[in-house]
Amino acid sequence: MSSEMITADLVDLDLDRSADTKEAAARALATRMVTLGRVTDLDGFLADVAAREAQMPTGLDGGIGIPHCRSVHVTEPTLAFGRSTTGIDFGAPDGPADLIFLIAAPAGADDAHLTILSSLARQLMDPDFTAALRAVPDAESAAALIRGDEATPDAAPTAADGTPAAPVPAVGTAPGSGSLDSHAEKSPPAPARPFRMVAVTSCPTGIAHTYMAAESLENAARAEGVELTVETQGSAGFTRLAPEAIEAADAVVFAHDVPVRDKDRFAGKPTVDVGVKAAINRPAELLAEARRKAARGEVTTPTAPTPVDNAGDSTDSYGTKLRKWLMSGVSYMVPFVAAGGLLIALGFAIGGWKIDKAPSVADHFIWTDHTSWAALLFQIGGLAFAFLVPVLAGYIAYGMADRPGLVPGFVGGSVAVTIDAGFLGGLAAGLLAGAVVLGIQRVRIPTVLRGIMPVVVIPLISAAVVGFLMFLVVGKPIASLQRALTDWLEGLSGANAIVLGIVLGLMMCFDLGGPLNKVAYAFAVGGLTHPTDGSLKVMAAVMAAGMVPPLAMALATTVRGRLFTRTERENGKAAWFLGASFITEGAIPFAAADPLRVIPASMAGGAVTGALSMAFGCTLRAPHGGVFVVPLIGQPLLYLVAIAAGICVSTVVVVLLKGARRTADPAGDGGTVAAAADEARVPVAA
Repeated sequence: MSSEMITADLVDLDLDRSADTKEAAARALATRMVTLGRVTDLDGFLADVAAREAQMPTGLDGGIGIPHCRSVHVTEPTLAFGRSTTGIDFGAPDGPADLIFLIAAPAGADDAHLTILSSLARQLMDPDFTAALRAVPDAESAAALIRGDEATPDAAPTAADGTPAAPVPAVGTAPGSGSLDSHAEKSPPAPARPFRMVAVTSCPTGIAHTYMAAESLENAARAEGVELTVETQGSAGFTRLAPEAIEAADAVVFAHDVPVRDKDRFAGKPTVDVGVKAAINRPAELLAEARRKAARGEVTTPTAPTPVDNAGDSTDSYGTKLRKWLMSGVSYMVPFVAAGGLLIALGFAIGGWKIDKAPSVADHFIWTDHTSWAALLFQIGGLAFAFLVPVLAGYIAYGMADRPGLVPGFVGGSVAVTIDAGFLGGLAAGLLAGAVVLGIQRVRIPTVLRGIMPVVVIPLISAAVVGFLMFLVVGKPIASLQRALTDWLEGLSGANAIVLGIVLGLMMCFDLGGPLNKVAYAFAVGGLTHPTDGSLKVMAAVMAAGMVPPLAMALATTVRGRLFTRTERENGKAAWFLGASFITEGAIPFAAADPLRVIPASMAGGAVTGALSMAFGCTLRAPHGGVFVVPLIGQPLLYLVAIAAGICVSTVVVVLLKGARRTADPAGDGGTVAAAADEARVPVAA
């Protein structure tokens, strides 16, 4: 390990003096990191630690607590160690922890540092290592022992069966491949082939539990004479198990709290599927269970993961999964929005507002007439735009049920278009289609029919059911609601329009391209499928507000560069173009570094812009394009005034907030300290 990852200043051998709870212990150790400049924002970092702790307790059997996280507030990978005589509860089944390791990894930590941290995780499975830490007399010796500068006193530890165990690598060397051969000498050839297994371990953070589970399984396998190869899917990436190892394996163990990547590789193998802590606490039981399943011939065929499974934690709440399903549909819809909407806008720009009355270019096209070219663009854009609702519905269903959801999703979306249920109908159709397919897949099917299920039975039944529900049950009420919403937008004026503009502006700027931003954008785009004066005003307000955050950050880095780091000032140059192009995500680097100042400032400017755009009566037929489609905007000069006003408000607010913090605590903000060092030409420790 690098001598900078843990030093005596990061060791507290009398943690009882300042901590009796896990929160207090994390704060005490994190404060040492702040003192050394390893953490820039104590409260922000502790919030990230608490969020990780909420996913799964970090206490382990044997008196160990390993609170850890990846955080934007960490400047370099750092480890702090505390020892408690009374013990602190970290949620371990066997009681409090007396050895506490706080692991802090930057959001973009490099693979080498994460490999070092994984070595520590493996070390913690060695009882001689933990015994030495409990007996170490001073902080300097503890830091040296963890770094690997001092050998563990007992050079020949024993395994559970009393035989010599393999040495554990020093914390600073890369862990082995995970196979038995990398940890111990080969035993004499056995008369029969040993039982062979493969395993995959993974946890939400991918720093500690992933590697501890691997080490625990490997130790148990050695003790029982099992050949085991482990694939650790950690933060530093992973090396895939060789196909030959999977083919030769008699059984598989999945110890994971996030979805196993490429799980279908293990199809047809007896499988034990548990959480990652089960592998740490009871590895021998898991190996025994795998052997029993292999003996009984219990073959598990993993189902292919859906896009939602690939995107997040398997323990997500239903609300979180619902949001991901909807976002799956919106993300696939957006390219159709951009292409179709901009082609329609160009058609209007070239051919005038009556271009929508032009005859089909398939029947009437004059190569030298600009109106024919305008009609071509408009009609191609109209066809692309017609896919919006079916694509939305199809890919919501895809997010829920994978490929079998596409057919009923597209059918349901097309029905929504036919009965004028619009955007809301597409949402309902997608959710219905996904639910119907999932329901069909739960029915036990005779083996002889399984081959035709995905290509005949599921598409046939699901499309019929979803079509019936959309035409005769839920479609008409949704169509009525859609008409009511359209009428409401059309009648908006005065204070009501301004309030809606404020709400849309706040939503566009709250998460800078996240779910709320996409909800507001999808609401505006949905109105363009049946454009009215009200829906065109909404589209204008949404795009104007979405341009404000990146442009405001670009302006702030220009007028008050000393408040920002060198990296942020470079990002500010790119933010000019991103903001002008209506790419709200251009402000994300600033919000990630300082969310408590950047996000409120962005929301203030977005609210002002949204309100002014609605008050001025600005309209927009193009769903994207930023300043490049200003000629297509109704009241273009006032539209630019609304955007400029919001930019100025956001810039002033973020400058005041950052300036106030710098005055109150010049050493409390990593970005401010780094910026000051830039100006003074004083190097800041990496």
